[in-house]
Amino acid sequence: MGMNAKRMLRVVAVVLLVLAQTGGSAQPQSSRPEITKYIHDGWETLGRSMNECKSVVDPKVTTAPVLYLPAGMAVPSAVAAMEEECAVQVEHLPRKVVQMGDVKVSEIPKEGLLYLPNKYVVPGGRFNEMYGWDSYFILLGLVQDGRAPLAKGIVENFFFEIENYGAILNANRTYFLTRSQPPFLSSMIAEVYGKTHDKAWLARAYGYAERDHRLWVSGAHLAGDTGLARYTDIGAGPVPEMADDSTYYPDVIRWLMAHPDVKTDYLVAGPDKPDAAQAAELATTSCDVRTSKVCAGAYVDGYRLSAAYYRGDRAMRESGFDTSFRFGPFSGSTDEFAPVCLNSLLYKYELDMARFATELGRPRDAALWKNRAAHRRWAINHFLWNKEANAFYDYNYVTKTMSEYNYISAFYPLWAGLATAEQAAAEERHLAVFEHDGGMAMSDRESGTQWDLPYGWAPTNWLAAEGLERYGYKQDAARISREFTNTVETNYNLDGTIREKYNVVSGSGNVRVAAGYKTNVIGFGWTNGVYLRMRLLLEGQDGPKGRTR
Repeated sequence: MGMNAKRMLRVVAVVLLVLAQTGGSAQPQSSRPEITKYIHDGWETLGRSMNECKSVVDPKVTTAPVLYLPAGMAVPSAVAAMEEECAVQVEHLPRKVVQMGDVKVSEIPKEGLLYLPNKYVVPGGRFNEMYGWDSYFILLGLVQDGRAPLAKGIVENFFFEIENYGAILNANRTYFLTRSQPPFLSSMIAEVYGKTHDKAWLARAYGYAERDHRLWVSGAHLAGDTGLARYTDIGAGPVPEMADDSTYYPDVIRWLMAHPDVKTDYLVAGPDKPDAAQAAELATTSCDVRTSKVCAGAYVDGYRLSAAYYRGDRAMRESGFDTSFRFGPFSGSTDEFAPVCLNSLLYKYELDMARFATELGRPRDAALWKNRAAHRRWAINHFLWNKEANAFYDYNYVTKTMSEYNYISAFYPLWAGLATAEQAAAEERHLAVFEHDGGMAMSDRESGTQWDLPYGWAPTNWLAAEGLERYGYKQDAARISREFTNTVETNYNLDGTIREKYNVVSGSGNVRVAAGYKTNVIGFGWTNGVYLRMRLLLEGQDGPKGRTR
């Protein structure tokens, strides 16, 4: 069956689904103004600040909320008022944090939220904190929707995290003190500065961006001697945030046991039902606070997960992509790879810093940043460009082998501007590997996890589309944007919501995830932001839809 026939069948299926769920009359495309209003109003719905109860009450935690301030910080009056109104317990971190790891999660007796001075926007649902990379895509929407002051406040919250918690965190909760998230700070600074043109603010931002960049080019984040970076987490054992999803780690064990042909070092023999002494040992040597239940429960038929698996599992969560099979089953070897995505982001970061330095009249700094970017570009081309396949792939610096896993992160080098014209043309020819009628899927492998086929996510669809447009593939960029926004609109017509992720093969928000976070959260911050930017890209694009796949 040809592509056009398949597309027609999918369109008919979607129309029939809409008709079935709307009483026989599909809603018109006039839903776009409704969606724009939904997003505009949603910034307030998803907004949080430290003077309102909804900011500190975590839907994942049933105990009384705890809010932590930096060591030695006076309690702000708004926090003091909230302490009484919301029955929140206000505490201080045990000591000043200069860099990540200065305070261990195990030293904090009760998990809780970390204080931030400015209002911010959360993703939605169970994600009730300010997240690292989510905030970039949220910020794109805020700037587009005329909310630049709120966007600026979010960026300044990241400055506060660097100053008081040692780094930009995965999110502002105590159990995230061990890891960061993909480095988008320079891109966020550029968005805000593009609106304010405040050089004094840029000078202040520059210093914090330097400190953030330093995290990725030293110590545990170095990918061996490649000159590239990797994702990692300085904690050990199961992650505390999975305590409310106690089936996840046992599910991983069961999958590994059912696939003995898949060779990993992820399983370790252990008792099926650990006694109290064994559980206590696990809780102190392998796990952070609040996770003894998860550790003790992560035994299945005499097996548990190894320390090596948990290192990769934690690194996966810093990558922002969560569970896929890109870095081994359930991404359990993430820490062994120099990934295309991270190193493309750092290349762009370094060029951003060169531009900031030039703007601030610091030519020596600008030259140093350009030199760093040039070295990274060389290393990316040396280790991550597959000349035979004509595509970017991740590199396992432990085994010294290049991955063969097709992943949408191959388009990051276009967004970052590091690809040559020939490389960009080669990647454009690979669009068919990822593109479906509902947008671009994460990969071409259906692993059952939410960051693989058939799922598509707003951030990666946007980075791919913007990258293609940057290299002159405007019709491709418009087509991808049209496909993804149509998916958002079709599903909004069905239930009046915008979701965290979509099945881009069926064009549906009704997902069936086998492992990892299995829900499809409503909100949703980064989808809202990307939708607005894609609609902007599509303005005036009513002509040809681009190259036929």
